[in-house]
Amino acid sequence: MNTDHPYVGMWVTGDGLIRQNLLPNGRYDEARGERMSAYTGRYEVRGSHIRYWDDTGFTADGTFVTVNQLHHGGMTFYRQLE
Repeated sequence: MNTDHPYVGMWVTGDGLIRQNLLPNGRYDEARGERMSAYTGRYEVRGSHIRYWDDTGFTADGTFVTVNQLHHGGMTFYRQLE
C-alpha cells in the first residue's frame, strides 16, 4: 500500500457537508453532516487513482484531477487548506 503520496489530509465537498480525512496510515474517516465517522476504512492511492475499502464491506474509487481536487462518488471534493 502506498501511503507516501501528496493527498493525505482533509477533503471537503463544496457545501461542506461531506468531509473525508485521508490519514497517513492508509485509513480514511468520512463525516456526513453532523454524523462523525459515518464511513471508515482503508484506502490506497496509485498515481492519481484512489480506491476505498469500507469497513462495512463496500468498495469505491475516485480520481484526483489536481492536487487540490478529488472526484469521488459523483461528487467533487476540495483539499481543505489549513
